[in-house]
Amino acid sequence: MKGERLGEFEELVLLSVLVAGPNAYGAALQEVLAEEARRDVSLGAIYTALDRLGRKGFVTSELGDPTPVRGGRRKRHYALTGKGLEHVREARRIRERMWAQVAPDLLGG
Repeated sequence: MKGERLGEFEELVLLSVLVAGPNAYGAALQEVLAEEARRDVSLGAIYTALDRLGRKGFVTSELGDPTPVRGGRRKRHYALTGKGLEHVREARRIRERMWAQVAPDLLGG
């Protein structure tokens, strides 16, 4: 994570790509964010974050096959790059290390 900081939303989008796996496209990511993060997010916000993450080298994308359900349109599927995966791993390590420093009685339950 040297020098490249992501905002909370960008990090949640990265994690959503991991959760969705090979099914990581816009609407699926929107569903993951709604269910897992309890965030009601527009598709536009998700695509904006994915675009930023792509420019930073954290995700890649490719077009899937056309589907009759979408009137022959193809879905753009997203995946984390090595850099993106390392970022989420490091973010998790930092948070776990910091949580380990918090006295249990401070958490109140």
